Amino acid sequence: MIYFDNSATTAPDESVLTSFIEVNKRFFANPASIHLAGKQAEALLEKSRAQILSILGAPDGNIIFTSGGTEANNLAVIGFARVFRSRGNHIITTKIEHPSVLYAMEYLETQGFEVDYLAVDEQGMISTEELKSKLRAETIVVSIMHVNNEIGTIQPLAECARIIKKHSRALFHSDTVQSFGKLPVSLTGDGPDAITISAHKINGLKGSGLLAFRKGIPPQALNFGGGQEHGLRSGTVAVADAVALAKAMRISALDEEHQEFRQWRNRLLDFIDLYKDVIVLAPDKAAPHIVSIAFYKVKGEVAVNYFQEKGFTVSTSSACSSKSGAAGHVIEAIRVADKYKNGVVRISFGKNNSEQHVVEFEQVLAQFMELLGRGND
Repeated sequence: MIYFDNSATTAPDESVLTSFIEVNKRFFANPASIHLAGKQAEALLEKSRAQILSILGAPDGNIIFTSGGTEANNLAVIGFARVFRSRGNHIITTKIEHPSVLYAMEYLETQGFEVDYLAVDEQGMISTEELKSKLRAETIVVSIMHVNNEIGTIQPLAECARIIKKHSRALFHSDTVQSFGKLPVSLTGDGPDAITISAHKINGLKGSGLLAFRKGIPPQALNFGGGQEHGLRSGTVAVADAVALAKAMRISALDEEHQEFRQWRNRLLDFIDLYKDVIVLAPDKAAPHIVSIAFYKVKGEVAVNYFQEKGFTVSTSSACSSKSGAAGHVIEAIRVADKYKNGVVRISFGKNNSEQHVVEFEQVLAQFMELLGRGND
């Protein structure tokens, strides 16, 4: 089976698994304990934290290790909103964020915060002019994802950062779960003040992630207990998870395979262009590893099942929403035509794929189109 669903999750790298196992064997002590074993575990934890901050170009920044992207997004959106409430109660985000951001926003609205949701065009791009027009003195947090998990649209984070910093005092957070390891991501220069990363999207382990933010005011804690992670995430810190995440990030940051992803993506786009009744979503402004297509009057599940029978694992949309059967919020936001919106299929490349896999997928796609009676033009 050829796995083309790397935006949902990736296979753990062998070296990451090895690091995880070795740390669990040798440094299993509680890093909050004052004995030697505890101090050794703590030193390894802080070494991992420093390595990650170095990768992000912010050695004086801060990292909170979390259970993954969802918790990190919640901590950022809700935690920073609460911290800065004395400045105002206005928040800005987009209509195509991950549910972990959108549902956090909905919660904040029940707590008296006002949220503006930026619209997107048919390629999933926000308008920086709309962003500028929505900013005001009471704006305290702006959260804009870097790469959309369903269609791959890349938002102009640097331009957004410049606008936000010039016209407000708002903290700028970005969900970079889909971009880290494929596009440049950092906490330096014109960029977000805080970012979210998830380990299992970069050949790390599930149940591990982080919120990184620049030096300054941290978010308010969402849980309480022993005061670990600088009081922002109580509970015994999983040192092995932190080491494994740092390892996965080092490998991803050094990896130039995203250039191959771009070549494969362009090849696949050229091939799809030969056929009628199938369109590419966000063809011009998408990340290199995601190709999202939609079939005319064909349910995405039908296509997914066909490709699976032929040896390919692809998905209908985000793994977080694909089981609902209805068109997702992203598909609605980019205004996909009714005759296409239920036929969305996402192909997403990973480090274990090759150009030969793309060639073989093209052959299966051609067979599928012929089966539908929709040969090439």
